[in-house]
Amino acid sequence: MRLDPHSSLLCVVDIQERLLAAMPAAAEVVARSVRLARGATLLGVGSLLVEQYPRGLGSTPGELAAALPPAVAKMTFSCAGCEAFAAALTPGIGSVVLCGLETHVCISQTALDLLARGLNVFVAVDAVASRHAVDHETALMRLQASGAILTTTEAVLFEWCRSAEHPQFQAVRKLVL
Repeated sequence: MRLDPHSSLLCVVDIQERLLAAMPAAAEVVARSVRLARGATLLGVGSLLVEQYPRGLGSTPGELAAALPPAVAKMTFSCAGCEAFAAALTPGIGSVVLCGLETHVCISQTALDLLARGLNVFVAVDAVASRHAVDHETALMRLQASGAILTTTEAVLFEWCRSAEHPQFQAVRKLVL
């Protein structure tokens, strides 16, 4: 099961100021998510930025928000409960790449809902986090056991490229240096 840029959607979930303040790996999650967002743009992969209750949890950091379409708000933990997310899952989309916060809540519930719909779910483990390591690690084990593919941001980008002959390969390579 490999990612194809033409049938993939990148979903950036709840990387918001007040949540980030509680995350031990906040800077890494933001940096790796920016990497994915920029790579998706370079490679023509659709992307979606979702924010949980932005009035209470704040907005997405500027550098990340600038690399993505405008954020859509949600109140449900799973992005599958958001109309804009459902609209982004066009008939050609077979795989969703998830990054964001928190691994054991919104990432997990979104992934499980997508798996139940028959979609391939890829979780960029270097771009997801939870406040507590036990929640993060347990969620990743549960997701993998449920059929989600655990991967990294660099692996996703090069999988979308397929080859060093891709016209955007050099630009993508610079994202991972």
